Amino acid sequence: MKKSLFGAILASGTALSPLSAYAETEVQFWHAFTGRLGELVAAQVEDFNASQDDYVVVQSHKGNYSETLNAGIAAFRAGEQPHILMVFEVGTATMMSATGATKPVFEVMAESGATFDPDAYIGSVKGYYTSTDGEMLSLPFNSSTPVLWVNRDAFEAAGVDPDTDLSTWQKVGETLDALKAGGEDCPLVTAWQSWIHLENFSAYHDVPFASKDNGFAGTDTELMLNGEAQVAHLTAMGQWAQDGKFIYTGRRNEGGANFRSGECALFTESSAGYAGIKAEAQFDFDVRPLPYWEGVGNSPQNTIIGGASLWVLEGHEAEEYKGVGEFLAYLSSSDVQAQWHQDTGYLPITSEAGDATRAAGFYDENPGTDIAVIQMTAKEPTANSKGLRLGSFDQIRGIIDEELEAIWAGDKSAQEAMDSAKERGDALLRRFESANK
Repeated sequence: MKKSLFGAILASGTALSPLSAYAETEVQFWHAFTGRLGELVAAQVEDFNASQDDYVVVQSHKGNYSETLNAGIAAFRAGEQPHILMVFEVGTATMMSATGATKPVFEVMAESGATFDPDAYIGSVKGYYTSTDGEMLSLPFNSSTPVLWVNRDAFEAAGVDPDTDLSTWQKVGETLDALKAGGEDCPLVTAWQSWIHLENFSAYHDVPFASKDNGFAGTDTELMLNGEAQVAHLTAMGQWAQDGKFIYTGRRNEGGANFRSGECALFTESSAGYAGIKAEAQFDFDVRPLPYWEGVGNSPQNTIIGGASLWVLEGHEAEEYKGVGEFLAYLSSSDVQAQWHQDTGYLPITSEAGDATRAAGFYDENPGTDIAVIQMTAKEPTANSKGLRLGSFDQIRGIIDEELEAIWAGDKSAQEAMDSAKERGDALLRRFESANK
């Protein structure tokens, strides 16, 4: 019998019990969104509730992604778990190992009788949340991929052509030199440094981030993030940091505020940055594909998704699961998904929603908003580029962040830092493997 994070909770003797609810058909949905994204989720919930009289979805913000996952674990321990829990992509392996704590989405949809066609979801998204048997375990919801955002006004102020070719990191390096020489104090800033500059970097160049097909082929995996390609990229970025061309602002999306305020010229960030940038930026901007190192690996291959999926938790009544199924079907419907994609920059999780967006002329009216979709779907994913499925990955990302910060500060070489990240991360992988035998 598998042991896991949730399994340990079960072993403690805490019985599963339905969440105390105000109404028999109330559905609790916990998520990690604030700001504009939080407003859009609240609007979706409100529209669903207004569309029918049988179920009431109650949405609650529970902190950032890590905090939301931890809140779900704590609630499960207390027998007060929500029906639906948003879990970011790095928590997928943990949730998959949570035997007895989760109710697979394919089962929920079959039992509820709600509309559900697994083949409707785009392959690069569906595969991340699907079992080796081809069954969908959680519902893709907010899926994004990294792109390059350009502050056109900052380019012009520094005397640099804002339409300059930024397709490769070689060309980005030359442009950073020109921006710095032109007086730009923040040529480049990033969000989510591990996700973009190691995880997606590896996929985009078709080099392994970890063995065993990045964890998809088994838990007996080890990190390979200290390879030649990754070290070369981080070495270049470390030099840019020392030269004041790359400005480090934090591990998550702290750099978003710097870019949206107009302080920085270039920004590597999720495609979902579109919602905030469109709402706040007082400058002309555009979006480009994520750069790649020409001649490295099989670049450009395809990037991988970030964001989160919706997991259904055990311990509730059948009637409540019918409401869960109806709500998940609503979120996946073409109209809702197309609007979500257009409002946020997240990928349309179904092919139909993407086709509807194109047919409506949205991509023509908003150039660049289809780049994330093209970047994800132009090539068939390889074993190195279909995603990551690693245990304890949230904690491993914390280790990676520490080591990256040592590079930016000039305290370690890229090779030293990544060798250390591998050693420390592999120790967590061995613990996870042992707990899930």
